[in-house]
Amino acid sequence: MAEREFDVIIYGATGFTGRLVAEYMNNEYGSSVKWAMAGRSMDKLTSVRDEMGVSKHTALIVADSSNVSTLKDMAGRTKVVLTTVGPYQLYGTDLLSACVDAGTDYVDLSGEPAWMYDTVREFDAKAKASGARIVHSCGFDSIPFDLGVLFLQEHAKEKTGAPCPKIRGRVRKMKGTFSGGTAASFGETMKRAGREPEIIGRLKDPFSLVPDFEGPKQPSGSKPIHEDDLGSWAAPFIMASINTKNVHRSNALLGHAYGEDFTYDEMMLTGPGEQGEQMANFIASDNSMAKNPPKLGEGPSKEERETGFYDVMFVGTTKDGETLIAGVTGDKDPGYGSTSKMIAESALCLALDIDRNETPGGLYTPAPAMGMTLVLRLVEHAGLTFEMES
Repeated sequence: MAEREFDVIIYGATGFTGRLVAEYMNNEYGSSVKWAMAGRSMDKLTSVRDEMGVSKHTALIVADSSNVSTLKDMAGRTKVVLTTVGPYQLYGTDLLSACVDAGTDYVDLSGEPAWMYDTVREFDAKAKASGARIVHSCGFDSIPFDLGVLFLQEHAKEKTGAPCPKIRGRVRKMKGTFSGGTAASFGETMKRAGREPEIIGRLKDPFSLVPDFEGPKQPSGSKPIHEDDLGSWAAPFIMASINTKNVHRSNALLGHAYGEDFTYDEMMLTGPGEQGEQMANFIASDNSMAKNPPKLGEGPSKEERETGFYDVMFVGTTKDGETLIAGVTGDKDPGYGSTSKMIAESALCLALDIDRNETPGGLYTPAPAMGMTLVLRLVEHAGLTFEMES
């Protein structure tokens, strides 16, 4: 890649999540990296920059999803475009295309498997040709899960000489809200499924992001179960439908490093006994996000973000039946506080750490694109922990 003016441009910097990303970039890195804020309105960009106390030397760039030429201009000026402007199936395709054409790396917060299915098939070969590294799902969906599986598998290979053929992702604790962007993306995906019935099949298929591969039958995770070995009931986890697809795509992009027989599912632990069972049944029947979704562009207060957290365990079963457990935690609410830090570090990891000979162009998930290098960044800067527990 020829020398670029910026390391990272934050597109959508005046939106709720984009502001958090810009605030994090300013507080954590200041002027030590070359970054800029981009959005539709110069007046709003200036206002937001001044409100947050960001240096007036921070560049502001006008770019609008309805004006493709502005997207192309932006893509040509930076090593990485970081976009928080979703739903991506409505506003993301032209920007992704501009980045592919310019050979510019790209990170987003997409939890939209139907759109990602399209981008893999339309842009993967083009990105390989141009050298653009396009990395979807660089927020709560799916970094803690995708990298948590990678972390456990690296340990399993070191300890036993082979990966675990089975891993269960289990959310032990979580405080915080899902983002309005996640809700809006879900809504748009359901609208599209109404127009295109074949979308339903792609949403149900755990391997829909892995072209030309049909893996083994996967645990459904769709109904409450009691897990005797964990001493707890488990309920369906709302993010499982996207996280599981990303984990299987990661496995494929890593040359099926977890094995072609690998099984993976995600659920939320609700505790033992009758109380745990009641909570699991309640979660399984809860459709409040569909009925009363958080609004796009709004989010929790600073106090709510600061007091939020999550704790996810990964239970691996080796070929010999041994159990290995890894834990991943985040120190802010998942949908906003932690997500804004994770996507910022993902963009910087691509811009500054990941050699193009090691990771060439293509359509990626976080684990094969950045791997343990990103894990180290997240631990050092973003308040995450990755630890083996057994």
